[in-house]
Amino acid sequence: MSEQSPSLEEDFATAYDLYADAIFRHCYFRVNDREKAVDLMQETFMKTWEYLASGKKVTNLRAFLYRSANNLIVDQARRAKLRQEDSLEDMREAGFDIAGEDGRDMGTALDGRHVVSVMSQVEEPYRSALLLRYVDELPPKEIAEILGEPVNVVSVRINRGVKKLRSLLPQYG
Repeated sequence: MSEQSPSLEEDFATAYDLYADAIFRHCYFRVNDREKAVDLMQETFMKTWEYLASGKKVTNLRAFLYRSANNLIVDQARRAKLRQEDSLEDMREAGFDIAGEDGRDMGTALDGRHVVSVMSQVEEPYRSALLLRYVDELPPKEIAEILGEPVNVVSVRINRGVKKLRSLLPQYG
């Protein structure tokens, strides 16, 4: 680290302070395992540091971190599927609390396990878009950067994901 400019180190430390909790939370909701989420968060920051230390530039660091975390989560899921040590379904389960378009809190009155079960029934890519929007509270534009999709595609996925959740939670439909 001593070979890097103090500014890069300071900027990276500031980014860690700003985004580490959010990246951890995102990883945790995706893998539903605290230790794996910590490992994924740490690996996300390590890979980001290596990328930046090699002289490469990033225009939106937060989006870059989320995209890196998502890539690591997908890689981990593929490895787990190949080894068949972990059930992919267990990795997909996530605690979730979503506000509807009218602002009602759809998860407050529900048992957390029920929400996890229902959320696991929402297919990708809708689940990822919902998690980024309502758990990580990111705007559609930033979600689009993270997922590498146009903003309108992300907005459609969020809308369809909310409709799917409402159909699975009839008391909120």
